[in-house]
Amino acid sequence: MANKQPIHERVASLVDRPQADVLIVGGGINGIATFRELALLGVDVALIDAADFVSGASSASSHMVHGGVRYLENGEFRLVKEAVQERNRLIRNAPHYVRPLQTTIPIFSTFSGILTAPLRLLITHGRGKSRERGALLIKTGLMIYDTFSRAGGRVPRHRFHGREKSLKLLPRLNPEIKYTATYFDASMHDPERLALDVLYDGLAAGATEANGPATVSSEQTARAANYVSLVGFENGKARLRDNKRGEEFEFGARVIVNVSGKETDLTNEALGRPTNYMGGTKGSHIVLDHPELFDATGGREIFFEHSDGRIVLVYPLKDRVMIGTTDINVDPREVSVCTDDEIEYFLDLVKHVFPSIPVSRDQIVFTFSGVRPLPRHDDTLPGFVSRDYRIEHGWLDDVRTLSLVGGKWTTFRALAEHLGNETLALLGWPTSRIARRTQTRALPIGGAIGFPTSRAAKKLWIARNGAGHSREVVEQLLKRYGTKAAAMLAVLPKMPRELTLTPGYFAEELEFLARHEDVRHLDDLLLRRTSVAFCGGMTHESLVEIASAIASTMGWDAAAQTQEIARTTQLLADRHRVVLGEPGVSKIQEQ
Repeated sequence: MANKQPIHERVASLVDRPQADVLIVGGGINGIATFRELALLGVDVALIDAADFVSGASSASSHMVHGGVRYLENGEFRLVKEAVQERNRLIRNAPHYVRPLQTTIPIFSTFSGILTAPLRLLITHGRGKSRERGALLIKTGLMIYDTFSRAGGRVPRHRFHGREKSLKLLPRLNPEIKYTATYFDASMHDPERLALDVLYDGLAAGATEANGPATVSSEQTARAANYVSLVGFENGKARLRDNKRGEEFEFGARVIVNVSGKETDLTNEALGRPTNYMGGTKGSHIVLDHPELFDATGGREIFFEHSDGRIVLVYPLKDRVMIGTTDINVDPREVSVCTDDEIEYFLDLVKHVFPSIPVSRDQIVFTFSGVRPLPRHDDTLPGFVSRDYRIEHGWLDDVRTLSLVGGKWTTFRALAEHLGNETLALLGWPTSRIARRTQTRALPIGGAIGFPTSRAAKKLWIARNGAGHSREVVEQLLKRYGTKAAAMLAVLPKMPRELTLTPGYFAEELEFLARHEDVRHLDDLLLRRTSVAFCGGMTHESLVEIASAIASTMGWDAAAQTQEIARTTQLLADRHRVVLGEPGVSKIQEQ
């Protein structure tokens, strides 16, 4: 818009009281989880992100919560054990978004890799050439994997089947397979929404009793703002910029926690403390509208190794099929985009597992790519770089700093507990379990509070919260938002207006999200508050319809709507390779 934007209330809360005990830089899942951890303990904490919350690597995940069975080959037993435990906790604590996922590995040999695996572990540390894993090696790994699930396990043990039984269960699989191994991890069908639930739990914990959790106030002990960057450090204070208004302000903190992912070294450089911690790898995915391939998976994730040794997946999700992922060394400063080479790689690997099912670029409706925040790894092969994390300490005048290096989605809660303890120690707070006021290990997240996990409980919840609404609408919103749907249902009209060009979504639903979930741009809504972009089929006309639905809430006039549509159209093309038809459906552009 031509006129200067009004200051957003989240940013205003930082400007009005420009200090906190802790400033967290980075609004990905690890930063958000650390924010919640500290907020629950009553720490005065603020969080900022240069773009939207969960818009970096955390929004480019494989939608899995998993222990990482392949990390056993790297000898990362501690990480795998922790990840399996956290997977089980998430199934309990976030059943609205995290559910057990049956995963099948097609196996084409018996003994392959059994000798090279220990050599990689003991000698080469991932510098050698990868070889396809055979049945014996996979069986050994899954037996170890099962042992980590025994304590508080929430999923069945693995099973092995021979060729005949495997093809009976999944008849479209490559008939050259010798075995399949089936085990359970967990799906995370809406990672961005899960992360937002964690964020808003933290904000609610830090709200003063006088104001209540719905009020944004500078007196809150937990504050968070998107589209705010850390741009410098002067006179013992961080210098922040409101990226929507272009204005800068100082912010004081006793501890600065750098959880900015691939930007970690850049953030430390802005603080005047250059580091060289990061060496991320790119992971890309494509999303296909392909009913035949969707049905062929039998509702399972197909998780396997391609001929070059990369681990890849074919994953039925939201009536689409997601295929990923790559593991390519990149410069963290570069924008991550799924390339033509990666697309061809994905299409080729489908032929390896489902040779009778044709796939083509025309069936791709969305692509996404992100840079894993991995440590610098020199000549180690990308697939063998540790997914574990470490915390680096530093000083800036009288301010202490912590920098997170590494980490993965599944372990966000455990990581946040660890990072939170390190922060508490710097603040001089006691960190023993007895002294901790709140433990997050068994704490339900957001819309998981009171979430019905049985048919009877679901029926009762719908009866109590869906009065006047159709059962279909209530079930749909419950699936999308967990029990937070109750607040939306309370204000939704009895006959909500379904969008003509984006069926399944309601205008009033999008208005509610825009009003209550810190939407600042149209793409925030399409990419992170909803699954509209992920599922594909967007057109210029559908963007106009959605922008119009939230325009009043966002304060957008006609010019602002046009600007937001243009911004989103360009972002979809640049980052996700989606070209909107006008009229017509979207397609993936050629490079």
